[in-house]
Amino acid sequence: MLHNRTTQQRGWMLLISLLAVSLAGRAQDALTYQTPPKPLADLVTMPPTPNVSMSSKGDMMLILEQASAPSIAELAQPELKLAGLRLNPANTGPSRARYITGLALKKLTDKDAKAITGLPATPLLSFVQWSPDGTKVAFANSTDSQIELYIADVATAAAKKVGSVVLNATLGVPYHWVSDSKNLIVKTVPVTRGPASEVSRVPAGPTTQENVAGARGQAPTYQDLLKNPSDERQFAFYTTAQVARVGLDGSMTNIGQPGIILSTDPSPDGNYVMIETVHTPFSYLVPVGRFPLKTEIYAMAGSLVKSLNDGPLQESVPYSRDGAPTGPRDFTWRADAPASVYYTVAQDKGDPKVKADIRDKVFMIDAPFSGAPKEIYAAQFRFENFEWGNESTALATERWWQNRKTITKTVNPSNWQTAVLFDRSYEDRYTNPGQPDTKQNQYGRDVLNLLPNGEILMLNAIGSSPQGDRPFVSLLNLKTKQSRELWRSAAPYFERPVAVLDATKQVILTTRETPDENPNYFVRNLKARIAPIQATYFPHPYPQLKGVQKQQLRYKRADGVELTATLYLPVGYKKEQGPLPTFLWAYPAEFKSKEAASQVSGSPYQFNRISYWGGAAFVTMGYAILDNASIPIVGEGDKEPNDTYVEQLVSSAKAAIDEGVRLGVVDSSRVGVGGHSYGAFMTANLLSNSKLFKGGIARSGAYNRTLTPFGFQNEQRSYWQAPDVYNKMSPFMNADKMKTPLLLVHGEADNNTGTFPIQSERYYNALKGFGATTRLVFLPYESHGYTAKESLLHMLWEMNGWLDKYVKNPAPSATGQANKAGKLSGGNNEK
Repeated sequence: MLHNRTTQQRGWMLLISLLAVSLAGRAQDALTYQTPPKPLADLVTMPPTPNVSMSSKGDMMLILEQASAPSIAELAQPELKLAGLRLNPANTGPSRARYITGLALKKLTDKDAKAITGLPATPLLSFVQWSPDGTKVAFANSTDSQIELYIADVATAAAKKVGSVVLNATLGVPYHWVSDSKNLIVKTVPVTRGPASEVSRVPAGPTTQENVAGARGQAPTYQDLLKNPSDERQFAFYTTAQVARVGLDGSMTNIGQPGIILSTDPSPDGNYVMIETVHTPFSYLVPVGRFPLKTEIYAMAGSLVKSLNDGPLQESVPYSRDGAPTGPRDFTWRADAPASVYYTVAQDKGDPKVKADIRDKVFMIDAPFSGAPKEIYAAQFRFENFEWGNESTALATERWWQNRKTITKTVNPSNWQTAVLFDRSYEDRYTNPGQPDTKQNQYGRDVLNLLPNGEILMLNAIGSSPQGDRPFVSLLNLKTKQSRELWRSAAPYFERPVAVLDATKQVILTTRETPDENPNYFVRNLKARIAPIQATYFPHPYPQLKGVQKQQLRYKRADGVELTATLYLPVGYKKEQGPLPTFLWAYPAEFKSKEAASQVSGSPYQFNRISYWGGAAFVTMGYAILDNASIPIVGEGDKEPNDTYVEQLVSSAKAAIDEGVRLGVVDSSRVGVGGHSYGAFMTANLLSNSKLFKGGIARSGAYNRTLTPFGFQNEQRSYWQAPDVYNKMSPFMNADKMKTPLLLVHGEADNNTGTFPIQSERYYNALKGFGATTRLVFLPYESHGYTAKESLLHMLWEMNGWLDKYVKNPAPSATGQANKAGKLSGGNNEK
């Protein structure tokens, strides 16, 4: 009997073990990468449309062929995450780069382009730069072990490698042209660097951080920060570079000593180089951009001329869009002078809460940098930048986020007198005058393209208006402040200005498109008023989707705020077929006025860009798509937008659904919602606080705002100042309210501020704890935006399966039956 009982117990234990394994398998699927239906997969695998770059003379076009999505094997290569950077230790460059795979040159007057020869066998190109005189093109090529410098001759369309230069691109752009177009300033890997030291797994002691009383470090939740002395050593090893002047023949002259070179910039006249060097003490709280920074001027021959500044570690910059570092910042060459440096100093300690009539002052020092800096500008708000013109004309821009104000002033550099040109809310897109046309001066620097009588062309590539987006070009008189419109995009096209080819003759380069015609480049003569001449003939990227129907919707939510959305309907769909299952895709935005929030955006004449990334892709699966549905969160006057975030969120979504129902194309009983990042946060909140949707998809979001306690998105208050707002807005705190199926997708290597992967992990556990229908998908090696082909295909497979199960073909429910009976018109039974 004892033997039989023991055997029976073992049998039960085996059965229980197998059952546990079976249940665990259902909870944690060990999947291989899956592929979605072909219409979705084609959006990932189709070749990208090339990009275009114009020469300074405007006569030559450089066509850059883009690489397709990399493989997951490429993302799985070794990577270092240090001081806010992601580095490839094998070739001393950035990891996760998207490369250019081919270059071609084309005269605007020719129909065909000429491929540049002499490229590497397997080109992985980046950092493409025209020479100042437009006769050459420089670019970097990445290999498994190093990053090389190439230069292509425009006349012959032939490229060759420059000597044995090995670039260090860990801290951004690794080279700049000198104004003579015969030399470049490069950041190279020091020849004496040697091998990296092995990282010991045995620590020498604990890692410590300490803060003294009164020192505030209210930093955002940055990721990929330094964590210990070993990280510090690796960071210093891989980022250390030698600055050098390199000739076209590969000859090299070192400038200064090796260091952690954040940036290099030759002076306009080519006689000096400004070098910014990071040094200790490093920080475990903020990324490299906040580390101590030394700014120095060197002669082109290599000797130190002037040390301009040695700034301290900036761990206590106020967490606000209006916050700024203390001390001098943003050292920049004046574009229209031979060698003059200007920089900004906060007058309010960089703290927007400090009352001050003048927030910033700008100072300038001229070569040979022996005199004292002189004040040249005082800003009421945060100083943004100068757009230099000549000895008597420049434009200065300042900006203040808290009241959404921007001021542009004309400046006379001969006496630094100013006059207000524009004083407006930058939320008001209808009054945006556009960007001034620029040209390259004798130094190869972009300066204002000033016409006789103080006039300048203004290009507005969006052209927001009550009729929708209609890009335009205008002529602005800087003296009288009067503007005259020269041209504006009109139906049936969406056409936007890209560059001015000849300001005097008013010849511009545009891109033109229609819903079924993909963008191509055209030359347009605004004076002659003749038909534009086509310059490129890029093919339709997905001809199989021609015929997708698009409509620009305009409607109102309950409080009167006017909203917009782009409605996509499947090819061949007719309303007589009945309303469709629907997918709403959105991303909320904050405003300080209802008027600005109500402004129309988008154009019905834009090309149907059916990207794999957003919600529009699922029009191929038979859904009506409410894409880019506007979700404005408004807080007028002293009110903060987020104080009524949930109410405005639900009201906006309901209004979009109701408009689709009114049009007869949206089935209110079968609507799903989705978004990425802040759109994922939106999705979780909508599902927690309304019954508008049958299912949701949230990608790479943040769901617990106590993990971002010093502010998030555009919320400037800390958790301790507004705990109720943080708690009410956090889906994690309201996990018990979730009754709608939610798919959570997140990149395992997310590096975006605030959206740690643990956000999705802990939210999933909370939902599971309350019995919610949910699924968590972590994509290996992916960051905040997913790039590997396998990841993108699998993402679409997951999304399509979720929508198909819970939105297109939902299980019968009491809510569904009530909707069918018409008792819940528009799905408006809000919680």
